[in-house]
Amino acid sequence: MINDRIKKDSESLLSKVSGMEKVFLTGRRSREADLESAVRIFLEFLRGFETLVFPVPCVTVFGSARFSEDHRYYRLARELGTGLAKAGYTVMTGGGPGIMEAANRGAKDAGGHSIGCNIQLPMEQKPNPYVDQFIEFEHFFVRKVMLIKYSSAFVLMPGGFGTLDELFEVTTLIQTQKLEAFPIICLGGEYWEHLQNFFKDTLLTEGTISMPDVDLIKNAASVEDAVQHIMQCVPCASE
Repeated sequence: MINDRIKKDSESLLSKVSGMEKVFLTGRRSREADLESAVRIFLEFLRGFETLVFPVPCVTVFGSARFSEDHRYYRLARELGTGLAKAGYTVMTGGGPGIMEAANRGAKDAGGHSIGCNIQLPMEQKPNPYVDQFIEFEHFFVRKVMLIKYSSAFVLMPGGFGTLDELFEVTTLIQTQKLEAFPIICLGGEYWEHLQNFFKDTLLTEGTISMPDVDLIKNAASVEDAVQHIMQCVPCASE
């Protein structure tokens, strides 16, 4: 465990610096500037490793921040969070509003353990109030490592570019055997149909992926279907 001084210094550094990921990714800089960024990134990883201690196994739910609580996808994600918590899983999300809030909220409804890994953004993302543990990151890639590293299954709810990025990141890691073949589940019905048709009709036809790659992603018809599939692959006794 890192000592209090390192923890305090890392939090202070992150709070004072705005938009460091953008600065880091602007291209070639001085060696000193890149080394300084490396130290900040390392400290951010340390904060994540120290903070994220929780009952396992864990399921990460990905999805859009833009759905309000009266939207059908919000209600579906809340039902999912409840179902996962009742089955005994820790529920982790990106910690923001929309689908993330709904999944955390559902887990809390069922008395389960709920975690949020938030990201500092200029517009959309305030932490939601339904998390038992919460950590905020400056760098997207550090946050993504945490969302993947600590989970044994992944559920993709409807979302935009960020959600698609997370879907392809997890799938690529499993395809290349950098990650165990954990369940990847798309939940949201027709929302995913065009994408899955693209996998089969274009990528598979052109030979850029193989049939086992297509099979890495399961389309769940319901929350019950998603939870049952996860339980079969990653058993977890309910309390």
